[in-house]
Amino acid sequence: MEGGSGGSCSSMEKVMGNYGDQPHVLAVDDNLIDRKLVEKLLKNSSCKVTTAENGLKALEYLGLGVDGRNKLDTNVSKMNLIITDYCMPGMTGYELLKKIKESSIMKEVPVVIMSSENIPTRITKCLEEGAQMFMLKPLKQSDVKKLRSDLMSCRR
Repeated sequence: MEGGSGGSCSSMEKVMGNYGDQPHVLAVDDNLIDRKLVEKLLKNSSCKVTTAENGLKALEYLGLGVDGRNKLDTNVSKMNLIITDYCMPGMTGYELLKKIKESSIMKEVPVVIMSSENIPTRITKCLEEGAQMFMLKPLKQSDVKKLRSDLMSCRR
């Protein structure tokens, strides 16, 4: 359990810590069907899932509400991953990503962006801003298994 000694997982190591067999994932999508699909796929991969229908609700849940204060609460300390849609009304997944990465208490939590549009400049922009991964929708069980295995490989 030494400090992050290089490797692509170093930023995840601190966050992943000991989540046991059930990492807690926050799934954010404005489309109910897509949100339910992601929730089902994650639960099939033994993840605990909390859902939010938009970026503002996600920030509220994480204690990073619009008042701008960082409220450290139990939700934050138990979150292992955030997976969000890119195109949402009010706040895009990219804007949510930026808010999370600006937060001193949340910046280490891996964020995965999903989109049904394969736009290379958008993908690059999200990855440069700190997204762990960019996945095309609709997500499949194999995508979630890969994501889960990437998380598990960073565990120690």
